[in-house]
Amino acid sequence: MNTPKMYRIRQRFDDTKVEDIGQAVGAELRKLSLTSIKPEQRVAITGGSRGIANIADILKAVVEHIKSFDAQPFIFPAMGSHGGATAEGQVAVLEQLGITESYLNAPILSSMEVTEIARTEDDVPVFVDQNALAADHIVAVNRVKSHTKFKAPIESGLMKMMAIGMGKLKGAEFYHKAAIQYTFPRIITDAARLVIRRTPVLCALAIVENAYGKTALISAMRPETIENKEKELLLLSKKLMAKLPFNDIDLLIVDEMGKDISGVGIDPNVTGRNRDLLGVFDHPVQVKRLFVRDLTAKSKGNAIGIGLSDITTQRLVDKIDYAATYKNCITAISLEKAAVPMHFDTDRKAIEVGLGSMGLTSPEKSKIVRINNTNRLEMVEVSEAYGNELQERSDLEIIGQPQPMIFDEKDNLFPCS
Repeated sequence: MNTPKMYRIRQRFDDTKVEDIGQAVGAELRKLSLTSIKPEQRVAITGGSRGIANIADILKAVVEHIKSFDAQPFIFPAMGSHGGATAEGQVAVLEQLGITESYLNAPILSSMEVTEIARTEDDVPVFVDQNALAADHIVAVNRVKSHTKFKAPIESGLMKMMAIGMGKLKGAEFYHKAAIQYTFPRIITDAARLVIRRTPVLCALAIVENAYGKTALISAMRPETIENKEKELLLLSKKLMAKLPFNDIDLLIVDEMGKDISGVGIDPNVTGRNRDLLGVFDHPVQVKRLFVRDLTAKSKGNAIGIGLSDITTQRLVDKIDYAATYKNCITAISLEKAAVPMHFDTDRKAIEVGLGSMGLTSPEKSKIVRINNTNRLEMVEVSEAYGNELQERSDLEIIGQPQPMIFDEKDNLFPCS
């Protein structure tokens, strides 16, 4: 089968970014005048599981600010069921992100033990990490961005961190099940409000990233302003986020998926693919076939989201840790995202199958987009079928002439540059 030639293009996005992370964190926290922190008090700081830009430096700056009051900060994993839902596994997740005791100069206290602090109006129990509850103060730190399951004024961010993240495995299991009846936005908002009201939340630090995965904004806020401020920051995040260059795609080739890229491996907010019991949200991108080539090492075999693809490779399947994948999918009530699709020994065979399932569209005329992953969308490859559209787009820079897809001696694609 002949494959079309591919253009290499560069997308131009808003590149606003924070130049000095430590200075920005300190300046934001100083605005709050956190005089309620007293010497020797213990301050719990959340550590999440996402690959957030500069997260270790951000947390280090928070630790340093807390220490300026002669207080005793510590990090606790706030990541629901991630890390295999074990205390040791969650520490390992933090370490992979550069969040270590030696770098932050602060202890990491990890436990899966939680305490029920209240119940929502729907009688849903609200759980909080015991180490956090035993502290004098809690500081929530997280990135604000679109959620992969639903669209609402509050999606993925500080409120979700305080509800699901701080609720550990027990909280995550309850909230995901309750969401079937009451919806995720309602569960997250109600639970987070109770956490703010019933626990010693001192403040929160929100992070917004730009399309290049760089820190665009850092914002500190008091507990009573978290909910409304997060709504504003979510709108900014959606405005800044990277997008695919085209909406009509026959074959989308994704070089790698993984938990360090998206909570579901392949971000539905980019691909438009969202198989979920809670329903499918509208999205402008329409992909006929999605081929994912590999799984990141940092995923440690957790392949949640593989079910969002149509085709994959044997090498990816060989890397799957089914126990970790199933645990994550079961907790998230997302069984469909663990479904392993058709898989082949080589990239060439997978592409041939994908292009051969387009109906009357010939492979040479197929609209193909290739990306490294759903977090890296600046440099993209697109097929010649987009030629006319490329000429009309000032936000897209064509780099050189279209080139044929290049396969190695094992019929696998060379890495996407």
